[in-house]
Amino acid sequence: MARITVLGGTGYAGGAIVADAITRDHEVASYSRRLPHSSDLLDGVSYEVGSITDAAVRADSLTATDVLVAALSPRGDMTGRVRSLYAELANEAAESGVRLVVIGGASALRPAAGEPTFAESGQAPAAFAEEAMEMFGVLQDLQARTDDLDWLFVSPARTFGSYAPGESTGHYRVGGDVVVTDDAGDSVISGPDFGQAVVDEIESHDHTRQQVTFAY
Repeated sequence: MARITVLGGTGYAGGAIVADAITRDHEVASYSRRLPHSSDLLDGVSYEVGSITDAAVRADSLTATDVLVAALSPRGDMTGRVRSLYAELANEAAESGVRLVVIGGASALRPAAGEPTFAESGQAPAAFAEEAMEMFGVLQDLQARTDDLDWLFVSPARTFGSYAPGESTGHYRVGGDVVVTDDAGDSVISGPDFGQAVVDEIESHDHTRQQVTFAY
């Protein structure tokens, strides 16, 4: 059993990870700026309220945990702030000896080996272009680290989100920095299967200090 803390644990990606982890008897804590509706609270999950912008909240999230999952989005009042805050969080995780799993975006993936990422080449949807570049910057910062921080940057499939929740199939494929597509050329994964994939990786610890993607 692992102690897993999820920043943004009431969001779409974070919530899927929390929901899967608690079914496997892990010790799970969720941090968010507000509590979910009482009907959405999961038994066994410790729900904490706080913002990553608060150093005390970051310190608390790193206390008594094995893995810290950062599943925040640079949107709204967090636009332009996530990259620098994640850099601070990475430094603090390194000092605490905690594994850091960052949930990024599909725009940090490449259409083919050796090609620029979707974010770099301007292939991210226009509405999310700024967000895509900021999360790609988070990946670049992690890749540039020279310490021994145990980090992982997870990119979901290109079709992933509350607009396409899908269902649990219990199956998925694992890739690196190149987008994974099915026979029809689509890159898709449901919320439940993404949550399973992330928790599977936490349990197996198959990858470290690299980028991975999960898709059908």
